[in-house]
Amino acid sequence: MENNQGYKKLNVYQKANGLVLVVYKTTSTFPKEELFGLISQMRRCAVSVPANIVEGYGRRTKKDKLQFLYIARGSLNELEYYIELVLQLGYIAKSEYEELTVLRSEVGRLLFGFIRLFEK
Repeated sequence: MENNQGYKKLNVYQKANGLVLVVYKTTSTFPKEELFGLISQMRRCAVSVPANIVEGYGRRTKKDKLQFLYIARGSLNELEYYIELVLQLGYIAKSEYEELTVLRSEVGRLLFGFIRLFEK
């Protein structure tokens, strides 16, 4: 059980979890007709990032760890598109866009570094 708690110490997990919280807060102001559209999609891919980091952390082999970290990276890339789209649709202000973009980029850099540890 203790091994499963170790992921909470990972900076990449902490930042990814923080990104989820900001995505939830931001999407709570979207039009209600987006509940099963963009709200759901953005929240799912945001949650997928730390969830896959946690799942990968618990795997034994490098190959298994990398599989989940690559999924996390894909979800983060998907979120990047949604952030651009909701700005274009006028659902978020430029300041919200910048906050989300900075957080997403920071998580991306940390995730890239974490993946590199296992690719060697």
